[in-house]
Amino acid sequence: MSVDPKYWTEARATGGGRNGTSRLSSGMLTVTMASPKELGGSGAGHNPEELFATGYAACYLGAMRFAAQNEKLGTVPEDASVTAHVGIGPRSDGGFGLAVRLVVSLPGVARDVAEKIAERGHFICPYSNATKGNIEVVTELA
Repeated sequence: MSVDPKYWTEARATGGGRNGTSRLSSGMLTVTMASPKELGGSGAGHNPEELFATGYAACYLGAMRFAAQNEKLGTVPEDASVTAHVGIGPRSDGGFGLAVRLVVSLPGVARDVAEKIAERGHFICPYSNATKGNIEVVTELA
């Protein structure tokens, strides 16, 4: 499968990686990074899993809106939300891995329609496509 990128962004990490600074080349976002306390860090900053969670939640919500509109599946209400839970831990074969749980809230949408929108959102969302077969992603309807 090939991709024809229409947009690129660039970020640079300095310092210790998980304990340093990450910034967009545009200068519009600079993040102080710190490992979470649960992994032996200070917890006095943000970590890659938090940034991944915010990006995945926003992207997947947008993908569901796109799917609902373009495939005429129904309407995603303005108060819809996606909460992304991202976990990190050791893998059984070594190294570390991620796990994701997406909790989707589509108030006022019939469950069967919400399930279809959520399913099609995964087909469209680049985060879902990137994680498919690599990270366990569980989707729940709230």
